[in-house]
Amino acid sequence: MYQWRKFEFFEEKYSGKLQCSEEEITGKIECCSGGRGRIVLGCDDGTVSLLDRGLKFNYSFQAHSSSVLFLHQLKQRNFLLTVGEDEQISPQVSATCLKVFDLDKMQEEGSSASTPDCVQILRIFTNQFPEAKITSFLVIEEAPPILFIAIGLDNGCIYCIQGDIARERIKRFRLQVVNHSNKSQASITGFGFRVDGQALQLFAVTPESVSIFNLQTQPPSQQTLDQIGSSVPSVAMSDRSELIIGRPEAIYFYEVDGRGPCWAFEGEKKFLGWFRGYLLCVIADQRTGKNTFNVYDLKNRLIAHSIVVNEVSHMLCEWGNIILIMEDKSALCIGEKDMESKLDMLFKKNLYTVAINLVQSQQADAVATAEVLRKYGDHLYGKQDYDEAMAQYIHTIGHLEPSYVIQKFLDAQRIYNLTNYLEKLHEKGLASKDHTTLLLNCYTKLKDVEKLNVFIKSEGAVGEHKFDVETAIRVCRAANYFEHAMYVAKKTGRHEWYLKILLEDLGRYDEALEYINSLELSQAGVTVKEYGKILIEHKPTETIEILMRLCTEEGEAGKRAATSVTYVSMLPSPIDFLNIFVHYPQSLLEFLEQYTSKVKDSPAQVEIHNTLLELYLSHDLDFPSISQTSIGGNEDARVEPSVSKAGFNGRENLNRKDVNEEKSRQERRMKGLSLLKSAWPSEQEQPLYDVDLAIILCEMNGFREGLLFLYEKMKLYKEVIACYMQAHDHEGLIACCKRLGDSGKGGDPSLWAELLKYFGELGENCSKEVKEVLTYIERDDILPPIVVLQTLSRNPCLTLSVIKDYIARKLEQESKLIEEDRRAIEKYQEETSTMRKEIQDLRTNARIFQLSKCTACTFTLDLPAVHFMCMHSFHQRCLGDNEKECPECAPEYRAILETKRSLEQSSKSQDQFFQQVKSSKDGFSVIAKYFGKGIISKTSINGTTDKSSNAPSSEF
Repeated sequence: MYQWRKFEFFEEKYSGKLQCSEEEITGKIECCSGGRGRIVLGCDDGTVSLLDRGLKFNYSFQAHSSSVLFLHQLKQRNFLLTVGEDEQISPQVSATCLKVFDLDKMQEEGSSASTPDCVQILRIFTNQFPEAKITSFLVIEEAPPILFIAIGLDNGCIYCIQGDIARERIKRFRLQVVNHSNKSQASITGFGFRVDGQALQLFAVTPESVSIFNLQTQPPSQQTLDQIGSSVPSVAMSDRSELIIGRPEAIYFYEVDGRGPCWAFEGEKKFLGWFRGYLLCVIADQRTGKNTFNVYDLKNRLIAHSIVVNEVSHMLCEWGNIILIMEDKSALCIGEKDMESKLDMLFKKNLYTVAINLVQSQQADAVATAEVLRKYGDHLYGKQDYDEAMAQYIHTIGHLEPSYVIQKFLDAQRIYNLTNYLEKLHEKGLASKDHTTLLLNCYTKLKDVEKLNVFIKSEGAVGEHKFDVETAIRVCRAANYFEHAMYVAKKTGRHEWYLKILLEDLGRYDEALEYINSLELSQAGVTVKEYGKILIEHKPTETIEILMRLCTEEGEAGKRAATSVTYVSMLPSPIDFLNIFVHYPQSLLEFLEQYTSKVKDSPAQVEIHNTLLELYLSHDLDFPSISQTSIGGNEDARVEPSVSKAGFNGRENLNRKDVNEEKSRQERRMKGLSLLKSAWPSEQEQPLYDVDLAIILCEMNGFREGLLFLYEKMKLYKEVIACYMQAHDHEGLIACCKRLGDSGKGGDPSLWAELLKYFGELGENCSKEVKEVLTYIERDDILPPIVVLQTLSRNPCLTLSVIKDYIARKLEQESKLIEEDRRAIEKYQEETSTMRKEIQDLRTNARIFQLSKCTACTFTLDLPAVHFMCMHSFHQRCLGDNEKECPECAPEYRAILETKRSLEQSSKSQDQFFQQVKSSKDGFSVIAKYFGKGIISKTSINGTTDKSSNAPSSEF
């Protein structure tokens, strides 16, 4: 043991006399205890003193009248247990007792002292438990308030008290240490306890044996661990619940199954202790007569602290320090240095191995351990011991920045060591993309294909992603290791990289197509989107077959849901693949035609029909600029507006085109017209394409047939005839108006007016067409003759003979209408004159009522009777409550009044009046009609309105 290194890992915090006067601690210190941030001292004069941090005296009190033998400060409650001698009351009652003090409660005994409340006094010795000298005392705190107290005697007996001591809810039992060799009784010199699950085990030490009692069994069973004990009370417990016994020749450790390791420290062991994994020992050297206090680090086999001390009376641990109390009432406080100070001490001596063992044994955090390893590695690196330095750096992986190590070995050009470090970095899954790049570059620079194969093709590496996959593929490609890159890509499911290598580096298009066919539909769709342009360029037919498999119900997936609309909606849409056909519109046309022939209810059929229309109507089978959004705005798309190639202005020069191209163009236009018609099946349904886009495409490409169809379906009849007018197709124009201008079939008769206006502004002789137009205008009475004359007068090429017959017929019709109106006026004037005379007669002359029967009941009329001016007479009883109106004439009169009121209300509606004037062919007739309704028949003067009511009156 003398070969163990000595270090100063502990330092003296403070020392000297206890900071109290001799009057305050007058007796000899017999016992002490720590806990709850203070130290408690028991003296032979029966007093107990409490010391705070820094060993400053707090207060003291008289616990026993004679002497305090043992005491214990509870950790879980602020209770103090003392064993001492009081005055003997009688010879039969022992003077030794156990007291429980509640330190939170004080009893005032005077102005200068305070005594804690003694909550319990318990006699230790009774008739069942004979009195003997107490040699050992141990308190075990179970679940509060349960305590277990073991009292060792000089006769080998152990008195046990278990329960709530403060309330005296306890049970007592006795244990006897039996020496199996000579059956003699020996004094108990020390205790120790350990908890094994729910079982409580008690170690007992005598000079002749070491025993353990299992308190879980009834009665408690004894097991002798050793036939040699200890005669001095140098007993302690380690943090692993091992019993530690000190003998002159060595220190022994005991476990439940017997003696464990021993350490041969020479000298008499006066005190033993355990502190934070260190063994504390006060050893008396017989040769020099001095006492030495040693702190042993058993794991690292070193002495952490050693100091010569005076005679020690007690040793305990409190406040994170070691407290040694001397016989002369002085104290020494020793504390452990922080880890940084200890390591600095070791680093100055280049004791890196010791430093590593120290941080590992004290369970320091991984960062601190890595820092020690780094410094050790730096030390070895400075000595140019690169292999051993790298071994240390490898242990720092995960805590030390890898660039620190990499930079060192790059500068030293130690590529082998660097490769080893990078391999370990990848094994632990802590490598970044740059680390993978560097490692693969190391392999390629060393031309170590075997290691490259192991790194790339090892089963665990790729499966657990111990390196960045994309970086590995990229580096292998750059170094022309295409097979390795393809292996990694295929193993990790990076299909896009696998195909990139096949297509861009190796040009193996057939193999790429086979690989795509082997993928799942979702993965195949993603890869085709990425690399479809290259495949369409070199293998258009095969690529279209793959796209058809992806977008239709062909293959295994189609067999599972051949008629499921939901499944169709989950399939990729052809629109998703438009970008790969940017430079190959013919292939796109073939693909979309195949798709539409097989799938009739695609969710994206509107977009598909839009794209097909663009292709069908395009002059040179190219993408018009209007479809840039459908293509997806791809940067590679060469989109040129085709308006410069075709249009109504006839700018296309077919003479420069090949006959086959013109034939193909006409075929595509026929397909486009067929698509326009088939995708708009009926007037009630919405078309399966974008109508606005279709109109723009037809206008850009001069496709008049499509425009005529779209305008007619949208009921834009004026735009339809505008197309014929622009083309000067008079025959088609008149035929169109015959079809679309018939109001009986839902047409718009105003088209004839537009047609007449067109011929009136044409500036050429069109007599035949005008006569035909006038026939339909006259038939449906579309325009007044004056408007017809004004319209046709603008064409200087038309003669009066064109409209001569039309005007004559119209004049004849107007003359007949005027004559009919004149006769009607005369009739109404006569009726009005008759009515006025009758009114005057009613107002001025008396009426003679000659009816003899009641109009209601037809019986003979008797009084009282009611006669109305309308010459109807009634019994008064037959009229009931209605005595002011004739029951026979009132309904007709009310109907007339209601009609009059409704006419007056409608005549006051300005919006309705102006709407009718605007929409009517003859606005003057509408105005005259409103005059007839009395629109100006009533005037308001001074805010009052004349109202007349000509209700039939009655007389009695």
